[in-house]
Amino acid sequence: MKVLVVGSGGREHALVWSLARTDAVELHAAPGNPGIAALASCHPARAEDPAAIVPLAAELGVDLVVVGPEAPLVVGLADALRRRGIAVFGPSAEAARIEGSKAFAKEVMAAAGVPTAGTLAVARPPCVVKADGLAAGKGVWVCRDEASLDAALRAAQALGQPFHVEELLEGPELSVFAIADAGEAVVLPASRDYKRIGDGDIGPNTGGMGSFSPVADAPPVDEIVETVHRPVLRELMRRGTPFTGCLYAGLMLTERGPRVIEFNCRFGDPETQSLLPRLEGSVLELLAAAAAGELSGVAPPACGGAAVTVVAASRDYPDRGESGTTIAGLDEAAATGALVFHAGTALQDGRVVTNGGRIIDVVGTGETVEAARTAAYAGLACVDFAGMRYRSDIGG
Repeated sequence: MKVLVVGSGGREHALVWSLARTDAVELHAAPGNPGIAALASCHPARAEDPAAIVPLAAELGVDLVVVGPEAPLVVGLADALRRRGIAVFGPSAEAARIEGSKAFAKEVMAAAGVPTAGTLAVARPPCVVKADGLAAGKGVWVCRDEASLDAALRAAQALGQPFHVEELLEGPELSVFAIADAGEAVVLPASRDYKRIGDGDIGPNTGGMGSFSPVADAPPVDEIVETVHRPVLRELMRRGTPFTGCLYAGLMLTERGPRVIEFNCRFGDPETQSLLPRLEGSVLELLAAAAAGELSGVAPPACGGAAVTVVAASRDYPDRGESGTTIAGLDEAAATGALVFHAGTALQDGRVVTNGGRIIDVVGTGETVEAARTAAYAGLACVDFAGMRYRSDIGG
């Protein structure tokens, strides 16, 4: 079976790593990265450009396209592939609005009866300011006082897109992914990510600085999928925009019960890096079944152990990334038994160098979260590049 994975980050490297655990699979990636290139043939096509990806998929004669990032889905890559008769794991542009527009997601949740944060007519702290469209995980500002609210409103206006203000929910966060085929859904184990740049959850939001799974205080995922995912899938179906792909619910575990913070239309990053190593075997069968509309009767993959992912980021992330700095110690990190997923790297004169904001994901596995955490940080200790920064409290 030929599979094309679209994207170039740590999530896509983890997906390729999982798919490569299947016998008799030929893997391609567009554009990929140096880590992915060890497992798949990489092609220099922009992930966000359907005019480049669709002809590539047709030329390769792939049996399945797996779209990693949200931006290609929101601009309609899955629609363009389906029009060419190419099977794709990922929602249509209309269904991807569940992530592409916070206002649309609120509307769908209200119609589906899914509990979420209330929208505020007047901006006053404490509250949360959210950009309506895509912002690479950096379009959310938590405001506990007037000064932070003023700064958030300025930042939101600078993005040049609509935004809204909602109530501030308190509690631990949770990520729950459901593999969906219109009305069917197979739920995966829960995970938790760390969005803020600094230890103790301080500093600005990022795309994610680390994650772990399983989560001890998580409600049963079977209950969450019944009260959160399935109602939204039914509502999208009712609107004539069935969702096929990964429906990712970001939840807050409040005193009143789980509340949805946001929906995403793809696998989370870096939660995927902690989730896939816990699954027995490959996710290929599950993703292919969803793309073919044949999820009915497919059981979730067996799962065990624990995994912790720590992100090594560039000096000025999340304000800006960097490129061209040599990364040392990747082989040594892998030799400890850790998984090393490339998130923002490139190959330059035979050297692996930085090429982004989040650079490397180091994943430790073990029987417990504590053991996995120890393994992750042991692997990370081998990695070095100028200005490298990471959180020391992931999974703690």
